Amino acid sequence: MSLFDVYPLFDITPVKGEDVYVYDDKGNKYLDLYGGHAVISIGHSHPSYVKNISNQVSKLGFYSNSIQNPLQNNLANKLTELSGCTDYKLFLCNSGAEANENAIKLASFHTNKKKLIAFTNSFHGRTSAAVAATDNTKIVAPVNAQQEVEFFDLGDITGVEKSLKKGDVCAVIVEFVQGVGGLGESDAQFYEKLDQLCKEHGACLIADEVQSGFGRTGDFFAFQKYNIEPEIISIAKGMGNGFPVGGILIHPAIKASYGLLGTTFGGNHLACIASLTVLETIEKESLMENVFEIYSYFLQQSSSIQKHAKVKGRGLMLGLEFDFPVKELRSNLIYKHHIFTGSSKNPNLLRILPPLTLKKEHIDDLFDAIKSELS
Repeated sequence: MSLFDVYPLFDITPVKGEDVYVYDDKGNKYLDLYGGHAVISIGHSHPSYVKNISNQVSKLGFYSNSIQNPLQNNLANKLTELSGCTDYKLFLCNSGAEANENAIKLASFHTNKKKLIAFTNSFHGRTSAAVAATDNTKIVAPVNAQQEVEFFDLGDITGVEKSLKKGDVCAVIVEFVQGVGGLGESDAQFYEKLDQLCKEHGACLIADEVQSGFGRTGDFFAFQKYNIEPEIISIAKGMGNGFPVGGILIHPAIKASYGLLGTTFGGNHLACIASLTVLETIEKESLMENVFEIYSYFLQQSSSIQKHAKVKGRGLMLGLEFDFPVKELRSNLIYKHHIFTGSSKNPNLLRILPPLTLKKEHIDDLFDAIKSELS
C-alpha cells in the first residue's frame, strides 16, 4: 500500500533530534529554525521530556476520561500559574484543529447562534467549522462550506461592528499573530475594540493561540500584549513539544454540563505529562525571557539584510518578508546550508519558528547563510 500523496516532500529523512538540531539518515546535521510547524518548544529530545514520558508510559499510557486522572488537574494548575489565566477551565483534546472546532461549537452552544466572523489570511485548522473559518478555498470542501462564516480584513473594525450588530454571530475567531497567513498583526485599538464589541453583542471572542501560545511570542499568549479577555483560548502545537495534545481554556461565564464536549484520546496520561514537562521546562529554563532576548538580537542582525527583507511577527514567531519569492532561497537554506525554515501563504515570506531554546549563534548562522545567498 502506498501513501495518499498530499504532501510535497523534501528529500531529507530525519532520524534524530537534539535541542535545536536534527540529524538525517546520512549523518547530516541541520539547524531547525522551523520546529516542525512551531511544535518543538523546549528542544528536540529534551532530557526531562524523554525521562518523564518514558517513566509514565512504563506505568500507564492511556485510559479513558471516565476515570480520575490527577495529571489533568496538575496540568490545569500549572497552566494557570504560568499563563496567569485564572478562573478559566481547561478542556483537553488532541490537536489545534480539534481545539478550534470545540471552541466554535462551545461558542455556538453558549450563544445559541451559528454565524462566525474570521479574518483574511486566517488559518484555524482542517476540520469542519475550523476549515470554514480558514481563508483558503482550496482546502474547504463543499460539506464545510455550508458553515456560515463572514471574513473581514484584519483591522477592519467598522465591518466587524456592522456584522455584530445584526445579533446572529456566535463567535469571532482571531489569531493575534497570524501563522500560515504570513505573520499579519493589527494593533491594540483594533483588538481591544473587537473584545468590547463581542461582549456588547453577545458573541464569544476566540483567541486562536494554537501556534502563538506557550511562550512563543515572549508573552505566554500573544493576546496578553493587549487589554482583552477572550471567552475561549485555543492551544496546541508547542504545548506538547511533539506529543499530540491540544485544548481550550474556557471563561467562567460559559458553564459546563455533562456530555457538552467529549474526546477519546484528549487529556491522556502521556499527553498530560508531555505538556506538564513543557511548562516546567519553560519556567525552569526561563525560556520566555530567552525569547525576548533572542528576538531583540534577531532584530539587530536583520539590519544586515534590510535592503532585501523586513521582519514580521514577534518573539520567536517571526517572518522575513523579501522583495522576491523565497522558494529557491528556502531550498538553498535546506540543501546547501542545512537550515530548516518555513513557508507561508505569502510567497515572499520565510517563516522562523524555532525551539524557544535558540541562542544568538544560531541567529548568526541564519543571517550568514542568507547573506551568502544574496551576494
